Amino acid sequence: MSWIKFVVLLFSIHALLSASAQTIHRDWQAQWIAADSAETPNSWYCFRKNFNLQGKPQSAVAHIACDSKYWLWVNGEMVVFEGQLKRGPTPRDTYYDEVDLTAYLNNRHNNVAILVWYFGKQGFSHNSSGRCGLIFELDADGQKIVSDGSWKARRNPAYLTETVGPQPNFRLPESNIAFDARRQLTRWYEKLYNDHSWPQASVVGRPPCAPWNELIRRPIAQWADSGLVDYLSIAEDATTNGMRRMVCQLPYNAHFTPWLKVRAPAGKTIIIQTDNYQGGGAFNLRAEYTTREGTQEYESLGWINGHEMHYFVPEGVEVLDLKYRETGYNAEFAGSFKCDLPALNTLWQKSMQTLYVTMRDTYMDCPDRERAQWWGDAVNELGEAFYVFDAVKGPLLAKKGIYELARWQRDDRVLYSPVPAGIPADPSVKNPRDGTWYKELPRQMLASVGWYGFWTYYWYTADRQTIVDVYPHVRDYMSLWQLNDQCLVIHRTGDWDWTDWGKNKDVAVLENAWVFLTLKACIEMARLTGNEDDIAGYQTKMNRIKSAFNKTFWQGDKYRTPGYKGLTDDRAQAMAVVAGLAEPGYYPAIRRQLKSQYEASPYMEKYVLEALYLMDAPEEAEERMLKRWSEQIEDQHCTTLWEGWGIGKKGYGGGTYNHAWSGGPLTVLSQYGAGIAPTRPAFKEFAVLPQPGRIKRVESVVPTRFGNIELTLDRSDNFEMKLIVPPGTKSALGIPKKEGISRVTINGNLVYDEGRATSQLYAGECDRWIKFNLKQGKWNVVAER
Repeated sequence: MSWIKFVVLLFSIHALLSASAQTIHRDWQAQWIAADSAETPNSWYCFRKNFNLQGKPQSAVAHIACDSKYWLWVNGEMVVFEGQLKRGPTPRDTYYDEVDLTAYLNNRHNNVAILVWYFGKQGFSHNSSGRCGLIFELDADGQKIVSDGSWKARRNPAYLTETVGPQPNFRLPESNIAFDARRQLTRWYEKLYNDHSWPQASVVGRPPCAPWNELIRRPIAQWADSGLVDYLSIAEDATTNGMRRMVCQLPYNAHFTPWLKVRAPAGKTIIIQTDNYQGGGAFNLRAEYTTREGTQEYESLGWINGHEMHYFVPEGVEVLDLKYRETGYNAEFAGSFKCDLPALNTLWQKSMQTLYVTMRDTYMDCPDRERAQWWGDAVNELGEAFYVFDAVKGPLLAKKGIYELARWQRDDRVLYSPVPAGIPADPSVKNPRDGTWYKELPRQMLASVGWYGFWTYYWYTADRQTIVDVYPHVRDYMSLWQLNDQCLVIHRTGDWDWTDWGKNKDVAVLENAWVFLTLKACIEMARLTGNEDDIAGYQTKMNRIKSAFNKTFWQGDKYRTPGYKGLTDDRAQAMAVVAGLAEPGYYPAIRRQLKSQYEASPYMEKYVLEALYLMDAPEEAEERMLKRWSEQIEDQHCTTLWEGWGIGKKGYGGGTYNHAWSGGPLTVLSQYGAGIAPTRPAFKEFAVLPQPGRIKRVESVVPTRFGNIELTLDRSDNFEMKLIVPPGTKSALGIPKKEGISRVTINGNLVYDEGRATSQLYAGECDRWIKFNLKQGKWNVVAER
């Protein structure tokens, strides 16, 4: 890449990340339009507009919004497959899409056709407006095509409002999809379709009219789309109750929409669901297709996930072909990790696939039972994403989630998740079953706004503007956390006094560690945003906690709260270390505890592993990883990781087999195993301080805005590293002292000999590493024992 292109790319990335995620478009000429019966849940509507242009445009950009999802055709060609983000940038407002239509428009006669799916339900990922609507505004070289009363609109009669059998659990705003081909509008989206008999659309109003209010630009890209592809294999089961099951194998757990081609008489119903239909212990999403007579094709447009697609086909239906379309979050898989221990490679890959299958409109806990942006999960996910996805599109989902969490802050200063979500009519109801949510999980919120959440996002992106925008919300929330006369945190139960799944949670130790870490992040955010007057208050609280923490909780060989009756909590030992509250002299005792205590769920296990690396115990971290995830590593069916240490009744919270919080090994293997982490925001400067443990060989790629950091490590004979430092960056590379190094050469030049520096590249030593400063370029490091 030339320097000019590199600088242009760098500025483009900076501008994209630094832009506010609250870009409100107010100068609309278009109006919101609707069709009849626009309040019916799980209904589908067709909108069409024929128009003329004076010449083929050089630039044609459309702004589009709806409640809830749309599919767009221009002149009969599919342009957007599932547009529109689930509703909820704030508790009142709606996202809109910006779509470039330049390549699809003709000189003179053109047509736009839009299919809208209206959920009509609240959910843990969507705040329903209560009415289906569409707004469309196209600027084609200054010519405006806008939604108004001249558009044609009607309900699509082929889509039924309910399927037979169980409906999806209350957390999901989506409904099952039932399509009756006998009632379909044949090829209604084509340019020359005759829509003269269709009714005119009704006009609701111009933004920011209710119930959609302000329109905020979509901050992430449209989905990646594979197009229709073949399944890996298709097998047919024996006939049961007049239905035969077609089992179609996918390459991995994915978001996909199933497609079929059959020859059939009219009135035969095919049931479509995945092997994950009841994943997590609840009914999830499925589809039904009722045939018309003859040969026909159909794609069910609502995405589902799993490893297998199951078509239940009645007698009399001839299956001609079956395919699927994978869609998902649109970012490049740019990072990687590979070592000579195959089990760890499998774990890293399954962590990566788990991350990807829990990304779409928001970060999700799981893609089946809830599809909800629980922020305990999101914290782990955003940390993993920096080691997997490109530096342009990869961070945008975290940025979107950060703004959503802040903008949904309650009037009492409480932050809560999942958001976006339906807002209950009566927030005092303990356990609503209507897809609404309004409840704080205090320890999750500390993780979210603190060191591993908001601050990690900044540290890996250098996106100052986002922190400037959300810091006041963080400050308001942290004002709710107070200390008692013993200088320790006053316990906050919130609305759900949740710390982790599992048993034996030493909450007082954990809560003080979380608050301490969050205050540490608050100091950094206050300094970054010019709120220095806030720092003294944060520092005073940190000092008070530190003065009391070890005196109260350290019992000579472990951390335990006086009066706590449960087994010693491995989570508590770990959080004391990662918060920086544990004295180094305590480390041997803590490590002994972590060899015998296994209470953490996969969510908190990430912090246990990090604590082991921080205590210079990489062998123990690897051993614990392999032990705790052994069943999941060995599972030949699942390409993703589970919610707990078992599936279903053996797991936690229902036990999904694709749960976001379980991928912590990905982060620790890349950040600590390979040792690659930023020391200045966005990897402008970074460390390479590998802790390979039993690993002999490592290959790691970490994407940054400056280019990829690439590391190859081989310690099977000498300790050798090959490192690419991207343009415009610097690296502090360390060789572990425990390797027993006597001589070091870099690019063939002797730089270290028996404890004596022989080059200006030498940067000194600490108790764990011999360090060297390396500028951009390719470096070959050979350390002889």
